[in-house]
Amino acid sequence: MARDLKLTRNIGIAAHIDAGKTTTTERILFYTGVSHKIGEVHDGASTMDWMEQEAERGITITSAATTCDWTFPKENGEPTAEAQDYHFNIIDTPGHVDFTVEVNRSLRVLDGLVFLFSAVDGVEPQSETNWRLADNYKVPRIGFVNKMDRQGSDFLGVCQQVKDMLKSNAVPIVLNIGDEDEFKGIIDLVKNRAIVWHDDNYGSTFDVIEIPDNLKEEARKYRALLIEEVAGYDENLLEKFMEDEDSITEDEVHAALRAAVMDMAIIPMVCGSSFKNKGVQFLLDAVCRYLPSPLDRESVVGTNPDTDKEERRKPSVNEPFSALAFKIATDPFVGRLAFFRAYSGRLDAGSYILNNRSGKKERISRIYQMHSNKQNAIDFIEAGDIGAAVGFKDIKTGDTMSDEKHPIVLESMDFPDPVIGIAVEPKTKADVDKLGMALAKLAEEDPTFTARTDEASGQTIISGMGELHLDIIVDRLKREFKVEVNQGQPQVEYKEAITASANHREVYKKQSGGRGKFADIVFTIEPADEGVVGLQFESVIKGGNVPKEFIPSIEKGFKMAMQNGPLAGFEVDAMKVTLKDGSYHDVDSDQLSFELAAKLGFKNSAKAAKAVIMEPIMKLEVITPEENMGDIVGDLNRRRGMMEGMGDRAGAKTIKATVPLSEMFGYVTTLRTLSSGRATSTMEFSHYAETPSNVSEEVIKAAKGIES
Repeated sequence: MARDLKLTRNIGIAAHIDAGKTTTTERILFYTGVSHKIGEVHDGASTMDWMEQEAERGITITSAATTCDWTFPKENGEPTAEAQDYHFNIIDTPGHVDFTVEVNRSLRVLDGLVFLFSAVDGVEPQSETNWRLADNYKVPRIGFVNKMDRQGSDFLGVCQQVKDMLKSNAVPIVLNIGDEDEFKGIIDLVKNRAIVWHDDNYGSTFDVIEIPDNLKEEARKYRALLIEEVAGYDENLLEKFMEDEDSITEDEVHAALRAAVMDMAIIPMVCGSSFKNKGVQFLLDAVCRYLPSPLDRESVVGTNPDTDKEERRKPSVNEPFSALAFKIATDPFVGRLAFFRAYSGRLDAGSYILNNRSGKKERISRIYQMHSNKQNAIDFIEAGDIGAAVGFKDIKTGDTMSDEKHPIVLESMDFPDPVIGIAVEPKTKADVDKLGMALAKLAEEDPTFTARTDEASGQTIISGMGELHLDIIVDRLKREFKVEVNQGQPQVEYKEAITASANHREVYKKQSGGRGKFADIVFTIEPADEGVVGLQFESVIKGGNVPKEFIPSIEKGFKMAMQNGPLAGFEVDAMKVTLKDGSYHDVDSDQLSFELAAKLGFKNSAKAAKAVIMEPIMKLEVITPEENMGDIVGDLNRRRGMMEGMGDRAGAKTIKATVPLSEMFGYVTTLRTLSSGRATSTMEFSHYAETPSNVSEEVIKAAKGIES
């Protein structure tokens, strides 16, 4: 298992829904010899989409990890004398917006990314979201324009879109030979030659030919552009380029391209048709050639929890062990699995690690190398690899696992809050406990899913990123946990916020014979500073007006009060409280009195602090034929939509808007009716915004109605 890290590639495959991610991964498994027959998504037989729901719906719900080996370089399909075996860890991610969490956590631990685009649809809304996530985690990437065999495919058009819409330097390193049904090969602009695949034997063999005469001029133009981009990045090549463009060698272009990709200065664009087995081997070669190995990242930065100082870990076996758990999954045969990326050191099966969040030791009884939902047990794992651990008691997504003697906390991940909830109850009384356990397991697996009990109604409310997300959760409860539930209508997850500054004095007194309760606090409540989440608490009390030991109780009181907003009981995300003065009673004051004073003070000062209801606003993109555009825009205006722009895409019109989630239930059905089934829409969470007063009143009434 000890491998040369230079030959390891940890890559992900990301894209919008239906761009062909899973099909591409299936082809990679076929060409690398992992699977001997090709699994098709549309037949429900793909290796990577192993969940029943994925097979039925033809979508990816959970990111699946797999490993394979690829021999590179090859000449005419045969390994050359200096060919080496590269080891790939691949994560196939979902495209649907409801499962963005899977993309987010996968990108956090990957070194490189293959970003797929459909040759017909180009850059789509989810492409933009995932691209932003990849930028956020600074993941170098290659663009693969898939579905070149489809009607309306346009490779260079998509490259231009990637440049314009994603603001990135997309540079084609190939040109397609033929379009649509005629797509049969590519021109390799670096080697300046053409490849034409054979249709039999799954495109495993091909002919290397001269560039066809009718494409020579175009190939010359795009090769010159490629050399110019590469020379612009590498100063040494720039001098050569100025003297004699043809003197730049193939190896120099590869080396400069690799450096530019690592620096995210150039995105090399290639094309193919995964379904028709064309272009996937060339893509694998490009991954070996241009995407980084774990060694290309000099070190990973973390904090020592004991000293709060920054520490670094190099990707070496000789460093102390450190790893990040990026996903928890439940397997019916081996129990709970923690997927993790090892950044440094070595971990043996059966040894102990320190969980830096809980500060406790955990025994890792077994380590697996994953292949979709199957596991291959291994004795140890080393820096740069991705594996799954079993036997732990308490590991959550985003936890850092490290050597006991060398603690370190690596940067974790941020996940969006759920925006939609439904009430669920088990169909039989016997299932009450089972439901609680099942929801706890699902919440542990998925950080964007929460389950809570509504104190007023006693109902169990489950919340997630969208209707499909909750649909899948309810389906999993039935199939995996054998719990049948009745579900209520979807509810929007509103929040509350403080919008103004208010000064308040709260005196809490209770006399009931014997020892009483007394607390007196003077504070200012106001919106939190920009970027702060949670309670921003500050005490400026001079002298001993409120003894020091009571101040943490006041902070705790405000913190707890935020979970139950003053208007309708929705959570308050962020606020600032400055404790200015107060008084206490020698006998009657205690910690609980001050905690209760803070809770009451929050409720009583909310009106003066202009508390408001906040609602989730969604980003919507509709693609529609031109003749239905007016009706669709009119309908969105009725739904309190704000138009953000209109454009053209592949012969249709696009409408971009932001719309409150509460107005969007059942929208897909309305859209089908308005466009006779020809328009499609994608929606994702954008931000929270204040609700208009008439809507606020309705929301508060409804919440109070539930309480009564």
